[in-house]
Amino acid sequence: MFLRAASRVGQVSRQVVLLSQRNIGISAVAAQKAATVSDPIQQLFLDKIREYKTKSAGGKLVEATPDVEAALMGELEKLDRVYNAKGKDMTQFPSFSFTDPQLESVGLGETKDLEPVEAVEEVEEDEEDNKPYFIA
Repeated sequence: MFLRAASRVGQVSRQVVLLSQRNIGISAVAAQKAATVSDPIQQLFLDKIREYKTKSAGGKLVEATPDVEAALMGELEKLDRVYNAKGKDMTQFPSFSFTDPQLESVGLGETKDLEPVEAVEEVEEDEEDNKPYFIA
């Protein structure tokens, strides 16, 4: 009796697994469509994002008070003074141009007075001078 009950439970569990696998594919699509329509929090979030986008047109602060505007202008003026940025566009990446410096001879003075050096004659070396210090 115990064996028969165990086999029945095994068959039922296999059927449940099979049905759940089939339903996951269908229910995911249905849940996604239902979520976009019926989720009030997500809809509220999207509405706020769209509202902010329309208010922020023009690149200015959204719903800024005169105190906030004055504080912003004060900070920008302070940056102009500290970094000497008056009239410069600080939003652009700076362009660099590197040039090689003109090199000067160090310690030789004028080279016009120097006479050209003639080639040194090769000195014949004795074979004994070229012998190694050890003998193998």
